[in-house]
Amino acid sequence: MRRPRLLIRAARFGLSDYSRKRDLKRVMRMSELPRPGAALRALMAEEMALDQARRAGEATYSVARHLELLIALLAEARLARKSMSASA
Repeated sequence: MRRPRLLIRAARFGLSDYSRKRDLKRVMRMSELPRPGAALRALMAEEMALDQARRAGEATYSVARHLELLIALLAEARLARKSMSASA
């Protein structure tokens, strides 16, 4: 994944305040928390679409939304790695 350095740095900074229970439902616009694997796939798909909008210079692109998705994506990826390590 190649993204602007500033965007990635901001997302990493936001990881410390991320709460799956509090933030994931809002970011994914769902009423129930999805399973980690399903959440990761959905976040990746939406982030890719946002990145395409960013690269195309679309007026609908939102840096704030992109940052929210990246924070959730990084946090969910960490959770997936942690659960894989625990099960191994």
